[in-house]
Amino acid sequence: MSRPSKYLMLLGAVMLLVGCSPHETRLDEAEIRMPARFLQAEIASPSSLGPWWEAFGDPSLNFLMEEALRHNLDVRQAQARLAQFEALEKQSAAGLFPFLRLTGKASRDKSQGLGGENTGSSQSLSLAAGYEVDLWQRIRATAGAADFLARASREDLKALYMNLTAQMADLYFLAVEQRAQRRLTNSIIDTLADRLLRVENRYRQGLGAALDVYQARQNLLEAREALPAIASSLAVAEHGLSVLVGRFPEENIGGQLMELAEAPEAFPAGLPATLLTSRPDIEAARLRLASKDAEVAAAVAARFPTLNLLGGYGVSRIDQGLAIASGTFWNLAAELSQSLFDAGARKAEVERRQAAFAEQLDAYRQAVLNAVREVEDALARNRATELQLQILKEREEAAAAALRLATGDYFEGLSDYLPVLVAQQLHFQTQRSILSSKRQLLSDRIGLARALGGSWPEITLTEQLSQAGEEKFPSNGQGDDNEQQ
Repeated sequence: MSRPSKYLMLLGAVMLLVGCSPHETRLDEAEIRMPARFLQAEIASPSSLGPWWEAFGDPSLNFLMEEALRHNLDVRQAQARLAQFEALEKQSAAGLFPFLRLTGKASRDKSQGLGGENTGSSQSLSLAAGYEVDLWQRIRATAGAADFLARASREDLKALYMNLTAQMADLYFLAVEQRAQRRLTNSIIDTLADRLLRVENRYRQGLGAALDVYQARQNLLEAREALPAIASSLAVAEHGLSVLVGRFPEENIGGQLMELAEAPEAFPAGLPATLLTSRPDIEAARLRLASKDAEVAAAVAARFPTLNLLGGYGVSRIDQGLAIASGTFWNLAAELSQSLFDAGARKAEVERRQAAFAEQLDAYRQAVLNAVREVEDALARNRATELQLQILKEREEAAAAALRLATGDYFEGLSDYLPVLVAQQLHFQTQRSILSSKRQLLSDRIGLARALGGSWPEITLTEQLSQAGEEKFPSNGQGDDNEQQ
């Protein structure tokens, strides 16, 4: 057999090996049989949730959301982490291509010879190239693992959007509720102060007892006692809103709205299977699982031989006084290497990577279970709070009627002050509870939106990355002018 034929057969054998992987993927183990419907949902219907906060119809809330998504420091950190992972992915993928290296060298020397001193110089310029033939897809698996991690980081950023917007809306409506509680408490204080004057007048006229006056004062002081706690809760909520939009704590951030809006209808839950695509935290866990699988493939491939192709070409010139030599030089080489003994280090690395895959597999399954549970919990809370709010409204009507009757009987001299005292406390407590329940229902709607995920985080991320690219590479021609200057 001729030498060229031998080379062709060797090349053919190498090409057959290229692209072969000794690792069999286990990603099919991540398939999960999802429930047909949510237990707490009346019907199982498709759902695709957009920017859910717009359903509350509050321009101030919409503005704060835009500010938070643009300026929140956690978001900016996550964007920087994403850029790091994307750079690492490019770095890993570089191993799939040959490398080229240009080397230049110049020297001048003097030496002592039989004929006296010799002074000479030399110059060389060479181009070296190398390429590792990815026989067992080790390099491709390593690059794939880095790519999966970069994509997982992107999903982490989308999950952060979900949590951030939910936290923003919760704090916003908490601040609104505290302002409403403050206004209600001040109204109660005015009512109790007026009632105290009337009770004192009855006492001076000899129509009432001193105990009635003390009880009326006690009611008034109890109402005033609630104001400091309300002020504190309002301040904490506003401070939290300020930090979420990337500012130092401010007062009156988001406006001075003092009336809670009615909660929108509950968002449709859709089908449990849609969570696999609508929840970025689930997708991030799946991508990390794929990365672990690729790392196992890379560790298995690292136990097999490696083949490197090397080559170089250059020109040189040597001047030794009377003798001058110049010309070109080149070299070609193939290097095959295989570890014969490493005391089980590479095998142990494969076992470690396999254990990491098993750990991430259960982490992925846990993420799916948690997502379904969160939706079920959110649906149950929404239903319970709706019922509670309905009962509270009926209770408030009954408490108001009881207070009117007790107050009328007292000032007409038909009863003592105790029924009035009890009726006041029940009525005012019910009014406060209604405000708290209305805010809780808003919070439950927010929790349901967060649990469902949706398509809006991907749209938001795409827009932000596009804006970042426009800021980095302006399209108004200024960048070209600067380069020309």
